[in-house]
Amino acid sequence: MKDTLNNLQLLFTAIGGYLGYFLGGLDGFIYALVTFVVIDYITGIMAAIVERKLSSEIGFRGIFKKVLIFLLVTVGNIIDKNLVGTGGAVRTAVIFFYISNEGISIIENSIRIGLPVPEKLKNVLEQLQNKEEDN
Repeated sequence: MKDTLNNLQLLFTAIGGYLGYFLGGLDGFIYALVTFVVIDYITGIMAAIVERKLSSEIGFRGIFKKVLIFLLVTVGNIIDKNLVGTGGAVRTAVIFFYISNEGISIIENSIRIGLPVPEKLKNVLEQLQNKEEDN
């Protein structure tokens, strides 16, 4: 039993190190992105249940999109580290782009469920999205 726990701990440590390296570290931007991605997926499922449109095919497509978001963050990080050489501008731009997209999707899902959404929150996310599209 102890060997199994040690092997499991080693596996999670290796995965965490690998992801941390390729994602450019586990900073506040990544934590925010993970949070937005998870909340978007959960609210999407909730909206589908309310609308009686829950589908495993659509759910898997959503998971694939979420995985692709993190692969694109990895691409941005590799560009920063290996082509640009310093900083994290591309990685950060990719993260902000997807945080704004996920935030807007969360608002859309909330509206689909019937929850009123503060106008200020909508405006902030739209401004963030417009700013990233201009860059």
